Amino acid sequence: MSDNIRRILVVNAGSSSLKFTLFDMQNESVLAKGQVERIGMDGSLFTFESAKAKFKQAPTVAPDHTAALNTVCAALVDPEKGCLSSITEINAVGHRIVHGGAKYTTPVRVDETVIEGIRELIPMAPLHNPGAIQGIVGCMAVLPDVPHVTVFDTAFHQTMPPESYLYGLPKDIAGKYGIRKYGFHGTSHHFITVRASEVLGIPLDKLNIITCHLGNGSSISAVKNGKVLDTSMGMTPLAGVLMGTRCGDMDPAVVVFLAKQGYTPDQINDMMNKKGGILALGNTGSSDMRELCDAALSGTNPEAKTALDRLIHSYVMYIGGYYALLGRVDAIILTGGIGENSYEARGALLDRLGGLGVIPDDARNREFRFGKEGRISADGSTLPVYVLPTNEELMIARETYGIACK
Repeated sequence: MSDNIRRILVVNAGSSSLKFTLFDMQNESVLAKGQVERIGMDGSLFTFESAKAKFKQAPTVAPDHTAALNTVCAALVDPEKGCLSSITEINAVGHRIVHGGAKYTTPVRVDETVIEGIRELIPMAPLHNPGAIQGIVGCMAVLPDVPHVTVFDTAFHQTMPPESYLYGLPKDIAGKYGIRKYGFHGTSHHFITVRASEVLGIPLDKLNIITCHLGNGSSISAVKNGKVLDTSMGMTPLAGVLMGTRCGDMDPAVVVFLAKQGYTPDQINDMMNKKGGILALGNTGSSDMRELCDAALSGTNPEAKTALDRLIHSYVMYIGGYYALLGRVDAIILTGGIGENSYEARGALLDRLGGLGVIPDDARNREFRFGKEGRISADGSTLPVYVLPTNEELMIARETYGIACK
């Protein structure tokens, strides 16, 4: 533990929000966490939790990200609810960035060149990178004298070989616009890979696993010898398995067809990202997995049952394909909101993986929820399945610590 770098603030900024977690890296404990919502709007809200206090959605004033972080810092040093005696006790700040393209394959210290590089990647992540830049600028204005580190969701996937990330498009066009698979949820897949190595007792450089980050947004990765061989999301987070509101993989000619029917690119994008997935198929009016499972298992909503079957089908397709690519798989790891908590969806998935050597254990599966980790497949399984809760914020803190200490 470096004497100079101990307390790390992790920031996940969106265009109108700023989530934060303050870690003490001496024992990787959480000192405080929360978020500022509705930044730049009337009715801004502040949520804060520490060992001394917990409150939700208190009104605040946050015209921009700098003001939002000032609100956070004031709470951190507040004598009644805070955890610091001075804001100078924050030794480094780690920033989550959704898209780093092919350029940023590891965490990096922030400077003007890095900020400009993130700005150049806005076309790849128009909903995420602009807010991240605002968060960086705001945090650097409030905490100018500490290292700021960017940790990219795409970085962990950049070990993929060309056969995994190339699309079958003309090289000049693909190269000009950076069209290729990048993958997302990399910070989660990275954390889970490291944790799986510890739980399974297999050295990281010998570990072959299939990591499944399953939630409203989902991605599945094949990890060979501790590094990503392939992942389900593509140039954007739209590709891959069926998700809460995202359509996942489909014939790309559907986009051309819809365009010829008069739909604009923005309308098609909205349809695929916000109106698709289980929201479109489940007939529940919701993208919530709990509502889908309740409706599917009630026997009164056949469309919900079909939507659940379609969702599990997409998981199995990727898991089976990655099993074949890896050749040897030490375990399947489930994480994310669905992976950690939906025993109904997990049970349906395990029932479909018998051909890979998975034997379900319903009692075990029902036991693991709300942060509990462990094996949910039967002892006789030749391919074990584990639930391991993810912790993206802690992974960002670890990455930030590693860079800040150099």
